[in-house]
Amino acid sequence: MPAFVNPFPPQISADLVKRFAQCETGTIGHFEYEGFLHNHLRPVLPGVRVAGTAITLRAPSIVGSLSSYLISNARPGDFIVVDRCGESKHANWGYVTSFAAKLAGVVGIVVDGPTTDLQEQRDHGIPCWCSGASPITVKGNLPVEGAINVPVSVGGVIISPGDAVLADDSGIFVCSPNRLEAIVDESLRRQKNEKTTIARLTRGETLLDIFGPRA
Repeated sequence: MPAFVNPFPPQISADLVKRFAQCETGTIGHFEYEGFLHNHLRPVLPGVRVAGTAITLRAPSIVGSLSSYLISNARPGDFIVVDRCGESKHANWGYVTSFAAKLAGVVGIVVDGPTTDLQEQRDHGIPCWCSGASPITVKGNLPVEGAINVPVSVGGVIISPGDAVLADDSGIFVCSPNRLEAIVDESLRRQKNEKTTIARLTRGETLLDIFGPRA
């Protein structure tokens, strides 16, 4: 398949993304059951939570020109999603690409495959999620293949350009923009209630006191 490029999607409003970034994927997982990427995708840099608008790259081979185009045209608030089409031996993403993306204002990166230079990515605070590490980045003289801003399959979930993406230590969640506000409202409501529960437990109440018997 030859390489091709689609237009960049509209971005989700900054105010809504800011609220989305206050949500925990673990909270959303209490009431949503779809849109969660497979848990083999783990953060290179633990302890961060980021949210943004998905821009996508389908990259079955080492496609430096396509990733360079995507990063060079990325906007602050974008979240890069890379579909490796099942390739799991070679890394086509590393410190330089992540650093360039960070300078462009990209809030996060998820690669459905290995990346390289993990320590350098951590040292520079780059929020990237991937399946692991690989030092191998050369795959021979292959034709440039792939696509930019097309629906991709990452972590077992179909992600479209313009989708909302949230990632933290617990996982990665994706949903369409038209569902986002309701999900954010419910998540923040539950997180507020959880704080009340923690305060009651701290004062000496038990879970049975708070929630009652379930038998």
